[in-house]
Amino acid sequence: MSREQEEDLKPKERPQLGEIDGIPLAKTTCNEWARIQSFQAKPDDLLICTYPKAGTTWIQEIVDMIQQEGVDQAEAMPSPRTLKTHLPVQLLPRSFWAQNCKFLYVARNAKDCMVSYFHFQRMSKVVPDPGTWEEYFEAFMAGKVGWGPWYDHVKGWWKAKDTHRNPKREIQKVMQFIGKQLDEATLDMIIHQTSFEVMKDNPMANRAGVPLSIMDQSISPFMRKGTVGDWKNHFTVAQNERFNEDYRRKMADTTLTFSMEL
Repeated sequence: MSREQEEDLKPKERPQLGEIDGIPLAKTTCNEWARIQSFQAKPDDLLICTYPKAGTTWIQEIVDMIQQEGVDQAEAMPSPRTLKTHLPVQLLPRSFWAQNCKFLYVARNAKDCMVSYFHFQRMSKVVPDPGTWEEYFEAFMAGKVGWGPWYDHVKGWWKAKDTHRNPKREIQKVMQFIGKQLDEATLDMIIHQTSFEVMKDNPMANRAGVPLSIMDQSISPFMRKGTVGDWKNHFTVAQNERFNEDYRRKMADTTLTFSMEL
């Protein structure tokens, strides 16, 4: 075993969260806050906005393929910047509003989001240790996780609906939103290449090259299941009842609906 591999296997202390305006954020983000807020957006920027583990990698893959009109033409096609953020809407640098940028928001049902976030924090060594499932359940319910409460994030940013039931229709919506027209063959290729099954085997999407010192995918793979309803394998009956009551109360002022199972 090499010295580098030995170093990767040594347990390292997990980082703790800082806070900006009441929102828990990574301390590295907090330390760079002045630079983040002074970021200069451009009018043709497209900003992908998500809560963690809500489909960021998936929608990024879709947008990249639409803008580049497929893998073969990627290098030849000029394109506007595609950026992504987990910031809640109130913390976004003001230049994005001043430049009238396009925002593409992706949301996922809270139960599956919680489960995926839990497993991500188990394997990622650059975020706080989630503790036990029971401990994480309480932290998520209280909004004491990175990027703050799911409820506030979604209600503040909401722009879109569930997309996995009819990916072709939703990809066409994204194409229209960013001003692209593609033929049927290219559209079908994008649908195939951005399916969970294909992306799970794509080293660029599944983070296969990330060092063990940052992500230990033997604990949980980065691309884990990509399904709706996996929360039922984690929530107890009592937890589900508590969550449902809390959800009804916190989402009562919206008309948003999510599919919790298929």
